[in-house]
Amino acid sequence: MANMNKRVAVMDLGTNTFHLLITEGSIADHVILEHEHTAVRLGEGGINKGIIQPEPFARGLATMQQFKQLLNKHMVDCVRTIATSALRNAGNGQDFIRQVKELTGIQIEIIDGDTEAGLIYQGIKASGCLSASDTLIMDIGGGSVEFILGNNDGIIWKQSFEIGAARLMDKFHQTDPIPTASITQLNTYLEEKLIPLFEAVSNNKVDTLIGSSGAFETFTELIEKPKDPSFRLKDVRNYLFNTDELISITDNVIASSHQQRATNPAIIPVRVDMIVVASLITRFVMQRLNIANIAMSTYSLKEGVLAVELAH
Repeated sequence: MANMNKRVAVMDLGTNTFHLLITEGSIADHVILEHEHTAVRLGEGGINKGIIQPEPFARGLATMQQFKQLLNKHMVDCVRTIATSALRNAGNGQDFIRQVKELTGIQIEIIDGDTEAGLIYQGIKASGCLSASDTLIMDIGGGSVEFILGNNDGIIWKQSFEIGAARLMDKFHQTDPIPTASITQLNTYLEEKLIPLFEAVSNNKVDTLIGSSGAFETFTELIEKPKDPSFRLKDVRNYLFNTDELISITDNVIASSHQQRATNPAIIPVRVDMIVVASLITRFVMQRLNIANIAMSTYSLKEGVLAVELAH
């Protein structure tokens, strides 16, 4: 019998953001006690060099110490700390893990891309937006992008690609606004890197793309905030885009300057620059796979880990 009042903490240590979620109850009916996002930007200055630079390293350690205080405050029963692309690929990732353990007692688990994709699927499933028809889930992280093809019954195919927004930005978004030539190079690169995705989708008719949190939350806010200034993302679990609106706002993002994005209240600071390549990869996938229905779920990896933890 699952313990109904189990207090579970899940930490998702991403390339751009460290997330902490502390909840109590079951997956269908849980109370969020704490939900923190800290823009650590572990990949800053070295994402494609495979090393965490001293400043992001120090920010990461400081954030983990803050998270530890919150764990103590809520007297959590169970803690899962998951690290993904940046720590997976950094030469000094193990060093970071060791120092976090020494400072806080928190044990970080590094998961591979395939496991990450499976947990993202669990998160999206828990949000209630899957149906019997085949859907493509996309999660644009800072370090990697996961694609999962599946439905309510399970996963048909999944793969993680090391083409996250921080990596793409480092490679292709050197001048701002991003030049047309760079967009062409980026699309050529995606065409080459995403061959396994095209093959998987050619065998299964997919009419819906669900974007998992991250950039898709920013797209939602860019559309909804101008219409309704009181719009709050945390009141939303799933959202269906009007495709014309999504195309219009991503066009604007792609054409924008850093200054225009930085002064837009709908774009959180950690996403001010990465939203450009995130817009480009979203548009590439929509066009390449000819998908017209685009949705967003605010659930992702950490809710997937939570669903797994609360199930037993």
